Amino acid sequence: MSPPEAPSPAPRASAARRAAARGFSIGMVVLAFVLSFLTWWELDIRPRTDDAYLRANIVGIAANVSGYVTELNVVDNQEVKVGDLLFRVDVRPYQAALDLAVANLGYVDLEIQALEDVIREKEADLVAAEARAEYNVSYLARIEPLLPRQFVTPDQVDAAKRNVRASEAEVAQAKAAIASAKANLGQIGDLNVRRMRAQAEVLEQQLNVGYCEVRSPVNGYVTNFNISVGQFAQIGQQQFALVDTSNWYLLANYQETDLRGIEPGMAVDVYLMAYPLTRFSGTVQGVSWALYNPDQGSDGVLPTVSPTLDWVRLAQRFPVRIVMDPTPDPIKQPYRMGATATAIVCSREKREVPDILKPLLPDAVERWLDTLNTRPARTPPSPGRTP
Repeated sequence: MSPPEAPSPAPRASAARRAAARGFSIGMVVLAFVLSFLTWWELDIRPRTDDAYLRANIVGIAANVSGYVTELNVVDNQEVKVGDLLFRVDVRPYQAALDLAVANLGYVDLEIQALEDVIREKEADLVAAEARAEYNVSYLARIEPLLPRQFVTPDQVDAAKRNVRASEAEVAQAKAAIASAKANLGQIGDLNVRRMRAQAEVLEQQLNVGYCEVRSPVNGYVTNFNISVGQFAQIGQQQFALVDTSNWYLLANYQETDLRGIEPGMAVDVYLMAYPLTRFSGTVQGVSWALYNPDQGSDGVLPTVSPTLDWVRLAQRFPVRIVMDPTPDPIKQPYRMGATATAIVCSREKREVPDILKPLLPDAVERWLDTLNTRPARTPPSPGRTP
């Protein structure tokens, strides 16, 4: 009689595989649940958007005077500092106008001196006229009592009266001449309007001469350069532009459902497409209060954010201005206007992990979630602040 055959290991292996498959399936479900929870947590506590672009202020460069360009000191994309000479306009006609204004100021000084002499002359005439008037009045007072006693004739008394009236007219005429001379002098208190007008003309021409040198008002980079020596620069006509590098900011378009978690002063993590492995920092300056509405005719005044789909009702997106911190490596990782970015707002909202989920989360994950909750607030940027 042969011994009984041993049971085949195939059923045991099959049962083990089924148990492993069930364990793997359960683990994948739990992992998917945990990852879904972490994704919801991250997105809800840290609003993010990929619809963000780096911005800087653009300063248009134009001459304040018209003339031919005689000198260029910059090229396209060159870095410039405040006060650097950009280009010069032909100064000769403005220098000639300045010389004429200075000469006119000297002539006005001579005129003022002559008018002051005229005033002194008129004042002397007034003294003489008042003296004659005083004498004629006293003379009439002496001879008029003598007429009844016939020591003087009526004609002599009438002549004395005429002299009194004539001398009074002379006094009035002298006073009027003094007033006219003072008006011509143009003196008002300690100021002379004649000289002030001539000085203003000199100052205007000095400004025009200074305007012939166009200098950089900001630190930045030359862009859209389209000017050459010999070109006629019209007053106020923009020749090129400067990208102001003193204040970089991000315009990030967030869905309106995310705005409740965004406040001024919140810290922001920014990732630029040009440097995807580098985290940049910024601060929420504010959330836009209005969008362009074609029914209100506000084009060019309010920001415009186009929807991605026209046949689906989507949450509207509002621009959030984020003031950027200086780049940690301005040489290798400079900011460039228009760069695409991802912005992640570090909300200050505090949320605890539900107790039922704590056993499923490793300690490292719980500590990471706590760091999200304890992200420090930042001071909102003040008007005119340069980061």
